[in-house]
Amino acid sequence: MRIALSTGGGDAPGLNAVIRSATLAARRRGWDVVGIRDGFNGLMFPTQYPDGSGVMKLDASAVAGIGHLGGTILGSTNRGNPCHFPVTQPDGSVVYEDRTDELVGRFAEAGIDALITIGGDGSLTIGQRLFEAGLRVVGVPKTIDNDLDKTLVTFGFNTAVEIATESIDRVFTTATSHSRVFVVEVMGHYAGWIALYAGLAAGAHAILIPEIPYSIDLVADALRRREQRGGHFAIVVVAEGAVPVHGQRTVVATSADQGERLGGIGHRVADELTRLTGREARTVVLGHLVRGGTPTATDRLLGNRFGAAAVRALDQGLDGVMVALNEPNVEFVLLADAVGSLRTVPLDCDTLLTARELGISFGDEWTDLGSAKPT
Repeated sequence: MRIALSTGGGDAPGLNAVIRSATLAARRRGWDVVGIRDGFNGLMFPTQYPDGSGVMKLDASAVAGIGHLGGTILGSTNRGNPCHFPVTQPDGSVVYEDRTDELVGRFAEAGIDALITIGGDGSLTIGQRLFEAGLRVVGVPKTIDNDLDKTLVTFGFNTAVEIATESIDRVFTTATSHSRVFVVEVMGHYAGWIALYAGLAAGAHAILIPEIPYSIDLVADALRRREQRGGHFAIVVVAEGAVPVHGQRTVVATSADQGERLGGIGHRVADELTRLTGREARTVVLGHLVRGGTPTATDRLLGNRFGAAAVRALDQGLDGVMVALNEPNVEFVLLADAVGSLRTVPLDCDTLLTARELGISFGDEWTDLGSAKPT
């Protein structure tokens, strides 16, 4: 068996742990392992690389000491989807081609029998298309956003929450010193997991997430009530995909191959709060900080479990599946069932209800105190 590993989409802490684990588990079985550089670009455009090869050999020496490192030694990209590949025409226009069959042919030419694709919804959707085109594929769920369906959690999320929480803790000190309102914008795309977890952990006074359209007037009211109680500073955590009631998401740019790039909601909320409350509001955008750096022990452990499980799936003859955490075990689910649907924050989840019970504002009306029924 000769297998390939690929890391696509945005990087996430724990990728190198997966690469190391899968490599060592495969080598123990006597398999050859290669890594495809920069998503699938290494196979599609090998001549772009200085050594003329877009794949690198992976063995024990190649993955030694990488488990604690952030990023990915294989490189990554969120451009050039081979299933929807942009091609510039002579007149400057762009058309999109499906090059799936060509890519499957490149795998065959390289003597690769199976692929372990490590990524989020976009990369795993590509993996599903490759599987449908005849390639053996096992997916590993990766995203700091924690928005992939059919798995309890994705690796990278825990580190993102830890970094966001620590950053908000630091904002607290300057907010209290200057008696200011601070709006902290965090990543998460269309899901509010990072904002909810980090905001609750750090003791934010308002949390705005995509799942709950917010009224800026209600947020301002919550800050006024806090000030009346003697709270002369406030922290508002905003997910990048948060949406105002009867409004739209704040989008920086849109492209056919990357979709929407979100950002700017933090500044928008801060400006509106300054106008409504008369208090100075400052903005801190954590951005890519939350997905960089050393992975936590939790994400290293999960990465190791996922990498070994992906090899185990291939060894058991499974195909077209994704490894998924269903505590206490890592299980295998159909890749087709895992892609195409987002795992967003349920409005009745305990973490969200806890935040409401503590008086954190989500910019909406909520009076559901004491509604829990005995079982």
